[in-house]
Amino acid sequence: MSAFRKICQPAGICVLLTCVTLLLVGSALAASGTVYRCEGPDGVQFSDQPFGPDPETVIIRDNRVGGSVGDNLPDFDSYPENDPPEQDEPLAAEDETCRFISSTDLRTYLAREQVVPGMTRKQVERAFGRTSEVYPTPQETWVYQTRHYGALYELTYVYFRNGCVERVEYRKP
Repeated sequence: MSAFRKICQPAGICVLLTCVTLLLVGSALAASGTVYRCEGPDGVQFSDQPFGPDPETVIIRDNRVGGSVGDNLPDFDSYPENDPPEQDEPLAAEDETCRFISSTDLRTYLAREQVVPGMTRKQVERAFGRTSEVYPTPQETWVYQTRHYGALYELTYVYFRNGCVERVEYRKP
């Protein structure tokens, strides 16, 4: 019989020895969390123990999951005051961009074959497919037909402004 089995014969002693061993190893690993940087003839080197002339302690940010959202953000007091620049002309690019829809929400809408304001033409085509009815004036409008058992059940009107869905209307024929 091995020596370890002789020690672990009383119930619970083996578990206790395992826990104590893990605790000691874990505390030794936690204590070695400091990193040192030193420049030498071989270039810059990093170590868990100070070495060479003039070792420099490296600060490592905590990147563990959890905690507060603002834990790793820089201090905002160090930034200069940001005054919005004066604009002589409105930006045309702002009118051409659609509102942001998160990828998770977009996937949900597409899976449900649902169109919401702020979608682009391409996203509408992915949700509803191509339409045969497009009316460019007075406002770009795409019309989709929903049929049940061969009969026309519903008409869906998708109104666009600057390439983005402005509103969606569902009407009975």
